[in-house]
Amino acid sequence: MSSHASLPLLLLLSVLTGAASAASDALPGCQENCGNATIPYPFGIGEGCHLPGFKVTCNTTFDPPKMFMNNGNIEFLKISLDDVRIATLIARQCYASSLDPSHIWSNLKGTPYTFSNSRNRFTALGCDTLALIQGDNSTGYTGGCVSVCTDESSVTNGTCSGIACCQTAIPAGLKRFDSTLGQLVSYNATWSFSPCGYAFLIDQDEYVFSVPDLIGFRARRRVPTVLDWAIGNETCKVAVRSPDYACGENSHCIDSTNGPGYRCSCNSGYSGNPHLKQGCQDVDECKDPNSNPCVKICTNTPGGYACSCPRGTYGDGRKDGKGCIDEHKAFPLMQSVLGSGLGLLFLLICGSWLYWALKKRRLMRLRESFFKQNGGLLLQQQLASRGGSSVETARIFTADELKRATDNYNESRILGRGGYGTVYRGVLQDGRVVAIKKSKVVDESQIEQFINEVVILSRVIHRNVVKILGCCLETEVPLLVYEYVSNGTLFHHVHRARGTLAWPDRLRIAAETAAALGYLHSAAAEPIFHRDVKSANILLDGRLTAKVSDFGASRLVPLDRAQVTTLVQGTLGYLDPEYFQTGQLTEKSDVYSFGVVLAELLTGEKPISEARPDEERNLAMHFIVAMRGGRLFEVLEGRVREEGEGEQIMTVARIARRCLRLKGEERPKMKEVAAELERARRYERTESFVDETTTVYVDGQEDEPTMSAYFTGTFEAGQDVSSGFESRVLLPVNLQR
Repeated sequence: MSSHASLPLLLLLSVLTGAASAASDALPGCQENCGNATIPYPFGIGEGCHLPGFKVTCNTTFDPPKMFMNNGNIEFLKISLDDVRIATLIARQCYASSLDPSHIWSNLKGTPYTFSNSRNRFTALGCDTLALIQGDNSTGYTGGCVSVCTDESSVTNGTCSGIACCQTAIPAGLKRFDSTLGQLVSYNATWSFSPCGYAFLIDQDEYVFSVPDLIGFRARRRVPTVLDWAIGNETCKVAVRSPDYACGENSHCIDSTNGPGYRCSCNSGYSGNPHLKQGCQDVDECKDPNSNPCVKICTNTPGGYACSCPRGTYGDGRKDGKGCIDEHKAFPLMQSVLGSGLGLLFLLICGSWLYWALKKRRLMRLRESFFKQNGGLLLQQQLASRGGSSVETARIFTADELKRATDNYNESRILGRGGYGTVYRGVLQDGRVVAIKKSKVVDESQIEQFINEVVILSRVIHRNVVKILGCCLETEVPLLVYEYVSNGTLFHHVHRARGTLAWPDRLRIAAETAAALGYLHSAAAEPIFHRDVKSANILLDGRLTAKVSDFGASRLVPLDRAQVTTLVQGTLGYLDPEYFQTGQLTEKSDVYSFGVVLAELLTGEKPISEARPDEERNLAMHFIVAMRGGRLFEVLEGRVREEGEGEQIMTVARIARRCLRLKGEERPKMKEVAAELERARRYERTESFVDETTTVYVDGQEDEPTMSAYFTGTFEAGQDVSSGFESRVLLPVNLQR
């Protein structure tokens, strides 16, 4: 065979050999593609081709084929080692239409996936749109967006600031979300150019608002949403010791930043799929002449490279270093040594001076940058506007003090996580135990909430309000230091440790909380509306004394104003319906939320429960319906029913119902509520009871029937006790001991 004839054959063999040796991202023998999409391990199609939870179903009935999560109906749009993208539904509600899906949800529980809080934004479209997003019960997350406009000329392309389009971030760790749409005027005024409202969770890089979307979005059913993924539920420290550790050779473990679990990454100098046993292959830095880091001679090494110079030259051989320099002839030794010495001394002196000057300047700039970033200027402005006396007793802590107090923010020191940050238990050098609130990476809204909490708490001195001790602004994220309350939240004692809280303690906690809110509304220098009153924000100390906390959403109100207009904030189940509809925040909004807390203390039930009928899923409605139907004692928690006096319980129940009235003007003030609860605490039992069930008549009112099984006096079973009452409405009730 001639050499000319063998050349094409050699080239073909070379191509085939290269193709065969090309690295695959799937396990050997496993399907790597679904249509045009590549599926890298730990994802996979078929048994044994994926890690637990990472199964992919390739549906070939579509053209091209489509990928789905496990055996379900969640469609993968793209799968990569960085993240995955899925298609999620759009909630919509349109003018004169009842067929549109106004409530949608997406559930990732039981999977290794989490909705990306850094990539996704909850978005609402439309000129008459109220959109709510709620996380699963474990996170307690509730958010929302209001999008309104009056005419098409007021709408601007490319902005989502609340005019026809608004967006809000979601928290980390979100596994499930429910999205619900509402309307203000049913699109009666805007149907011609904005007939529908929409709500969806979308990759923020994939959507820029455009005016035609107000009509055109009706044709869309799904949008792209980004998911983060992680392997297992363990940290790297635990996972590396497990026999199921998923990282291959030449790779390392990275803890997930969005929920539990970990990911794998190739070491420096290697590339490929780190989840395969030999997926990370050495990168030959010398192979590409354009990226070759050496001037002359480059030698590849496992995970790196080495540069050298040819004979007759010297240097480190690196393009970013000295390179290779030709050797020169010898020159006079004395002049060389003297010149080099003097030059080196001059450089050392100048270099030292320049180093310390630059270091000092850099430190000053960094502190100034953090101070501005963490709202220092805003805090100064707030203090100047209030005479500068707000934080005279507060202390400015250094970053090193709080780092030592929390053992470098050890995970074991975490007391809880909330919408605005993480709270750590710390011990100061003087032995005091404190709670340190570390905000998340902040944006402008979170800075305002942080400064708001500093200003509000520093102005409040009350035994039933958490006391601020100081703050720190010289760190990358702001820190707030306040007194440590050791016994958890009221929510924990009522719901998770159900039945452990005695009735006298419940009544006292309610009275103390009402007194604190009454002080905030009327006794402080300026009225303060808490705006997020709930059992999770009422802390208990070792003596079960109530401490109202979490003022991140609160608002200071000028003395000459009874209400303010704000963006609606609060927690679903506690939110004042009048405030939600109008956006007008008053002290009565806190009164409504406190009424829900009273209902929790009486019934032991959560503010929102899917176990109750649809019309009573909200605890406020469930409680009011029970009272109207004479079934109050049926819905009370067992320990309340056993330990409480009937008239005392009825007094608290009536207070709760007055607080839960739909119109704010009909609700009592918090000072009145606090006084009535204190009177209820001093109540002493003076009644007698019949021993068997009988029907009697007791006095009541048509709109407020008596539902207590208790009455004053001693009566025989079957005796008519209606005589002696004045002319009032007499209502029959079943009387039990």
